[in-house]
Amino acid sequence: MNVLRLQDLITAGKISGQRVFIRADLNVPQDDAGHITEDTRIRASIPCIEMALKAGAAVMVTSHLGRPTEGEFKPADSLAPVAARMGELMGREIPVVAHWVDGVDVAPGQLVMLENCRLNKGEKKNNAELAQKMAALCDVFVHDAFGTAHRAEASTYGIAQYAKVACAGPLLAAEIDAISKALANPKRPLVAIVAGSKVSTKLTILKALSANVDGLIVGGGIANTFMLAAGLKIGKSLAEPDLIAEAVAVIEAMKARGAAVPIPVDVVCAKTFSPTAEATVKAATDVADDDLILDIGPQTAAILAAQLKAAGTIVWNGPVGVFEFDAFSHGTETVARAVAESAAFSIAGGGDTLAAIAKYGIEKDVGYISTGGGAFLEVLEGKTLPAFEILAKRAAG
Repeated sequence: MNVLRLQDLITAGKISGQRVFIRADLNVPQDDAGHITEDTRIRASIPCIEMALKAGAAVMVTSHLGRPTEGEFKPADSLAPVAARMGELMGREIPVVAHWVDGVDVAPGQLVMLENCRLNKGEKKNNAELAQKMAALCDVFVHDAFGTAHRAEASTYGIAQYAKVACAGPLLAAEIDAISKALANPKRPLVAIVAGSKVSTKLTILKALSANVDGLIVGGGIANTFMLAAGLKIGKSLAEPDLIAEAVAVIEAMKARGAAVPIPVDVVCAKTFSPTAEATVKAATDVADDDLILDIGPQTAAILAAQLKAAGTIVWNGPVGVFEFDAFSHGTETVARAVAESAAFSIAGGGDTLAAIAKYGIEKDVGYISTGGGAFLEVLEGKTLPAFEILAKRAAG
């Protein structure tokens, strides 16, 4: 995908003295007192800001935070705690500017944070007048918020439409490169892991991937529905029996291409859904009527691990069992370590997946960790994200 990048403009000497508007993703979790509990997104956004400052730009950065009501400011919606934390990390004071749409005072070498962009009336509906006012604030618009790339809003899409120059920041550019490498031009075999509680939420992804991947590993409640489709009993496990026909269609689509959806040969069961429940390994054919399947068994995990280690590219979304409960975490751990040990290029995304990666400490062994939950899923569905679309359009002139 051809988009203009901030680095291209810096290399060409086109940033010095320019007013640069960066749309970052600084939507961090906070406790009831408003203290930031996890600052990964702030840390991830700093390189883009520092690149622009170092190149001599006057820099404005904004983001959404939480779900504010447009036009109604409440202290809980303020980016002030974010600016304070970013200031600590960057070793500088970062002023927060409210009511900024009609004008911002910022000089080259300076950095200001523009108050929560979702407070502006018309933001979510991508109001053209609002987007034009935002575009008028800058010489260069930089989109560096992949987590919002699937939404066409004034601060993500409209401004890119109307700004003199629109480009991708380093975070967004890295996502574009990783997605292209994994899906547009993958090294084969391409193996996808799609797991989660419901087939219904991932059905379009399963269908899209079944036309492209060489192996489709399903896990969690999704695997239970596929086990039903394969004629196996699953006891009282979470599943969607009304989607058996859809699961069969995915299996058949894969089979027609000489590919497969591996069905578990053994599972880990319990009688109750609890961290203290007794875990019992059973053959997939031996599940009792009162059993809950909470993980894949060791034999299945070993089969999947071998497949992942032989892959050329791995796309991973979702844990294969209830990994939060130690007794039912072994399947996800085996899969996670196989992804880490594989020579394949791997791209992983989704909140639970990131939690599993953190739990097993394999961050450095995953090729690319995607930061955007919803955006990552839409990419897997084969959709073109609005942010990518408008930046590509602008790059094409």
